[in-house]
Amino acid sequence: MKLPPDNDPKPTGAELEILHVLWLRDGCTVREVHDVLRPSDSTGYTTTLKLMQLMHAKGLVERDDAQRAHVYRPTVSKERTQKRFLLDLVQRVFDGSSSQLVLHALGSQHASREELRAIRALLNKLDKDAS
Repeated sequence: MKLPPDNDPKPTGAELEILHVLWLRDGCTVREVHDVLRPSDSTGYTTTLKLMQLMHAKGLVERDDAQRAHVYRPTVSKERTQKRFLLDLVQRVFDGSSSQLVLHALGSQHASREELRAIRALLNKLDKDAS
């Protein structure tokens, strides 16, 4: 499995934390993101501000500066980001084998009955599509 050509920048761990907040909400100011991520942490507001400015420069977020407090929104979807990280993981760790990833994931984590039903349904669909 090869990674598709992708011009989207890959978010860092700290940028992913911010993206998770932005994906859950419809636009946030730096203060709102900071208050969610670091309510009692010693990390300063300016650190969050700088990260979000860098994310804007990288194209990970867009900024609406029509008001005094700029509102940031993600430019990359959660699904696309997850897919990108997953494809990278499969390539680097599992030698391109998505089945090895699935076997390891299912073998090392407990799946609920609902999750197993969803996995079976997906496998049945994939099997039917392959026929």
